[in-house]
Amino acid sequence: MLYQRLLALALLCIPGAAGIYGWTLMKDVIFETLAGKDFAWLPFLGGLLLFVLGLFFTAGFLFYRDAKRNYVQPMLLPKKKKKLTPKNGVEK
Repeated sequence: MLYQRLLALALLCIPGAAGIYGWTLMKDVIFETLAGKDFAWLPFLGGLLLFVLGLFFTAGFLFYRDAKRNYVQPMLLPKKKKKLTPKNGVEK
């Protein structure tokens, strides 16, 4: 059980680290531009992609966990489908 929790924590840290690295890439490109260099589009877009993917993965994980524990407002949960019963009311 302990190894499963450590593995889950490690897997959750990987997207977080990718998001932090993406934020750092974007920050460096902006500060280099303010220092007089040309705007480097490729590192900026790569950093934006890493940041957004890391953020979405972490937010999705937290939302899924909270939805399982009923901590999420009902309006954010998907609608449950109703079971259809036959017209005569007898199921097979």
